[in-house]
Amino acid sequence: MRRVIVDYKKLTPEILALLVDKYPYGYDDDQIISFKNAKNELIECVEVRTADTIYLVKVSKKLETSMENYDVDDYDVDDLNEPIVDLPEKIINEDDDDIVDEPIDDVDVDDEDDID
Repeated sequence: MRRVIVDYKKLTPEILALLVDKYPYGYDDDQIISFKNAKNELIECVEVRTADTIYLVKVSKKLETSMENYDVDDYDVDDLNEPIVDLPEKIINEDDDDIVDEPIDDVDVDDEDDID
């Protein structure tokens, strides 16, 4: 199964539709998944799944607003099939038993430099 992390800015209409279906009244604190990224920053996400993919969508006020304002009629059918970037696979380095992240291409994991 593919694992994908998605930032608000890269949220596709397909994933937004999954979020609205799973969390029609919003999400609670107990539904938030927290973890630390490679930079040791705390990341908070909510999870949605398809048959072959687990999406972790980073939690933010903008995400909540998008979910509240979502209307499937606002999107073209072609918008619902945009590609998503995979999460890195974790590998164990046998020399020192550390978990090492493989590089991620095109995934924005921090929001500090993002402009509203």
